[in-house]
This record gives sequence, C-alpha cells and structure tokens, in this order.
Amino acid sequence: MTSSSARSGLLYALCGFALLSIGDAVIKSIAGAWPGTAVAALRYSIGAIGLGTLLFLKEGRQGFAMPLPKLQWLRGFSVAMATICFFSSIFLMPLADATAIGFTSPMITAIFSAIFLHERTHATKWIAIFVAFGGVLMIMRPNVMELGWVALLPLAAAMSMAFMIIGNRAVAGTGSPLLMQFLVASLAVPFILGAALIGHFSGVEALHVGIPDWTIIARCTLVAVTASFGHWMIYMATTRASAAEIAPMTYVQLLIAVGLGIILFGDWPDLTSLAGAGIIVASGLILWRGSR
Repeated sequence: MTSSSARSGLLYALCGFALLSIGDAVIKSIAGAWPGTAVAALRYSIGAIGLGTLLFLKEGRQGFAMPLPKLQWLRGFSVAMATICFFSSIFLMPLADATAIGFTSPMITAIFSAIFLHERTHATKWIAIFVAFGGVLMIMRPNVMELGWVALLPLAAAMSMAFMIIGNRAVAGTGSPLLMQFLVASLAVPFILGAALIGHFSGVEALHVGIPDWTIIARCTLVAVTASFGHWMIYMATTRASAAEIAPMTYVQLLIAVGLGIILFGDWPDLTSLAGAGIIVASGLILWRGSR
C-alpha cells in the first residue's frame, strides 16, 4: 500500500471511530427519558430495516440466505446483550468510564479464543490481559461504591462483545459483509424486544416503555445511521491500510468520550479513572503490538 493510501485509511478509521463515540453520547442524552432496553430495540430495528433494504437492492432476495444459523443466532444474542448492558451503563455512569471498561473486549476475546477456538495465547497477551483488568478495577472502584453491582454492566457488555467477535470469526467468509451486518442487527432485535417487554411488565418504573417523544425517535434514528456509517468507514479503512495500522485508532473513541462527557454532561473524570483508562489503553497497545 502507498503512504497516501495508508493515510487515507487512517483518516477513514478516525472518522469511523469518532462517529461511534458521538452515537454513544447521543444515546446518553436519552437517559431518564426512555428505558435503555427500549432505546436499544428502536435503534437496532431501524438499523435492521435500513441494512435489509440495502441488501435487497444490492443482492436481491437470494442475498438473505442465512449460513450457519446457530452461530448467527449466537452473534445476534451477543450483540443484543452487549447493547443492552452498554446502553444501560452509560445511562448510569460517566461516558468515559463505561467506554474505557468496554475496551477490555479485546483482552476478553483473547481469553475466549484460547478456551473456545484453542488459539495459542503467548505471554505478552496474558500480561496485557492482567494489566488491563487492573485498570478496570481502578475505574470501577468509585462506581461500585456509588452504584453497587450495576457498575459491572460495561464489563458484561465487553464480555458479550467478545462472544460476538468469536462468532464473527466462526462465520467469516460465509457471506457478504453487508449480509453479516444485516444478520447480526436483525437477529439482535427479537432478544432486545424481549428484554424491553420483560422490563415493561416487571413493574419497575424506570423500565416502563411509554410512547416516546419524537426527539427520542429522531435520536435513535441518528444513532442507527451514524453507527452503520461509522462501521462502513472502518471497513473502508481496512481496504486502504493494514488492520495493524488501524487498530490503535480505536482509542480515539475514548478521547472523544472524555471530551463529550465533559462538554455535554459535566462528567469530569477523576485522576483514578484517568489512570485506569490509561492502563487499559496501554494494555491494548501491548496486545496490538504483540499480535502484529
């Protein structure tokens, strides 16, 4: 690849990851107005409809064939749980803290890969994993004291995302990227809708799903569009630069999350949280360097 192509790839990745963080901030702005389960259900329903329309226009009816159905349902369930847990966490925690804990997903994926895919995990990976979880404990300490065990939600989201990545590896090459994106979104919808219904009839006031204000629908639509476009830009980045070059750009999300948290929500991170986030980022870079 030429240097100009690599630079454009990094720019695509930068914009793509930035869009994902902006979408998270938009979701956090709905906190208290509608349950996280309902927000997730609407966001993925809109995304599935949009991706399904694009898939039909591009590949026709035959493009909807589902390869390896059990694994596809696993991907859908995993992303549903990850979304519910993460959306709920950013309703309750500072955006930067939840985002930083979410960055443990690559480390958890390394553990799951060794267990389920029998992939070799060298010493560098294990060091990065243990150091990262030290950073997680630093960030979670004040949140667990303040919120209780619900502060574990972003860690549960990271674990669910790790399962989705394992599923992605298992189905890689069995269909077009657009089909894979449509399947994971559409198969997540039934699980998220189920969670929203359970919450609605549970009697918990915070989980009651009423008729949303039009601004909530608009914000969910905006997130569905920006997230899909962000993932497309990250995919385009991989066509112009190597995955190894792009990987560190994901930490742009954390920087933007810190900035948006301060500007929009007044969430100033304390020194302990910043130190924990720095440790997680350093661990991710160690993991990335060791896997090049």
